[in-house]
Amino acid sequence: MNSTLYLTRNGLLEPLGQSQVMAYLRGLSHKHTITLITYEKPQDWADVTAMNRARADCNAHGIQWLPQRFRSHPRIMAPLFSMIRMVWLVRREVIRGDIRLIHARSYIPAAVALIVSRITRVPFIFDMRALWPEELIIADRLRRGSLIHRAIVAAERACLAKSSGVISLTHAAAAYLKSEYPVELKNQRLVVIPTCADLDRFTPSLNKRHGPNVHGCIGTVLSGWFRTDLLASWMNVVAVRDPSAQFEIVTRDDALLVRKALDPKNNLSERLNIGSQPSKDMPDVLRVHDLSIMFFFSGLSKLGSAPTRLAEVLGCGLPVVANEGVGDVAEIIRENNVGVIIEGESEEDIHNAFDTLHNLMQDTDLSIRCRAAAKAIFSLESGTEVYGNIYTEILKSKDSSCVV
Repeated sequence: MNSTLYLTRNGLLEPLGQSQVMAYLRGLSHKHTITLITYEKPQDWADVTAMNRARADCNAHGIQWLPQRFRSHPRIMAPLFSMIRMVWLVRREVIRGDIRLIHARSYIPAAVALIVSRITRVPFIFDMRALWPEELIIADRLRRGSLIHRAIVAAERACLAKSSGVISLTHAAAAYLKSEYPVELKNQRLVVIPTCADLDRFTPSLNKRHGPNVHGCIGTVLSGWFRTDLLASWMNVVAVRDPSAQFEIVTRDDALLVRKALDPKNNLSERLNIGSQPSKDMPDVLRVHDLSIMFFFSGLSKLGSAPTRLAEVLGCGLPVVANEGVGDVAEIIRENNVGVIIEGESEEDIHNAFDTLHNLMQDTDLSIRCRAAAKAIFSLESGTEVYGNIYTEILKSKDSSCVV
């Protein structure tokens, strides 16, 4: 079997680690020997039961898991220290484990893979996820034109040019990259794979819900690129238009800070529930919602974004309320008629979107349509198959180039 090293700064115990790393690796492990390096947050590392459960899952699929401790301080230097340590670790595993391909998830792992590839000649995949430099700028964590920004962009350019394959989450980002880096991508293998979901887990409820409508929102809202202001406006309008409506924010963010951002005067009181849930329970969480809200900052920074929550929500048969300018989200919602896109940010715009949503919710085929869209676009099986095909193509090309 072919040996592949999968490198990510996400933790395997994080929701994203389960839905966007392990979910694919279970399938890929049938034909590839996987070594997995992740970076676990302190609270996850301390959860011995969860760590043991994740290790057992890896062992069951023949995956060698090498969890590392994630460190975020000091803020500027922590990623640099992490990167230096990562280079040493990846190089060691490549040499010791006869690794033939490195799958680098996001920018820092890709920069590490680029360095190790130069040393060892092992090819790597640049799995971009999103346009990270632009996301950092919009989140006010990076200044455009600064030394660090220029370094990240230079690394982006090099990884696009020198990798053996580039994976984008959205068609919108792929089009932008081709226009921005025509030389680097001229003969490059560029593939779009959206954030898929395990649709065997994320399924609609078997029983029709009764009672007040529950407006749900899952995932981080304090990341710096989520529109908490727009979500607060939505909830304020809905609270008036539908006095029985309930709101639930399921997030690992600090609940007090989330409430402060969304409902500082506590007007919603007990109508707003905020808390976290284990990733394994997320399908059940979604089944008690009637729809899901996701508002992100738009523009260049979000062209490459494909929110994991979209696949999971649609898989559970729920419609979505979202805003323009976030990857392929608006196009997917409109083309499949599985939700509402707000046309602006004024109170009138939100009222209009609520009216459209109210009419849409009367459609008895809505849940079926949401589920069908999820299967057509976000199937985990199809995403895993595309990844497997890329692995095979790169490894065959490598073998061919080694033939004298």
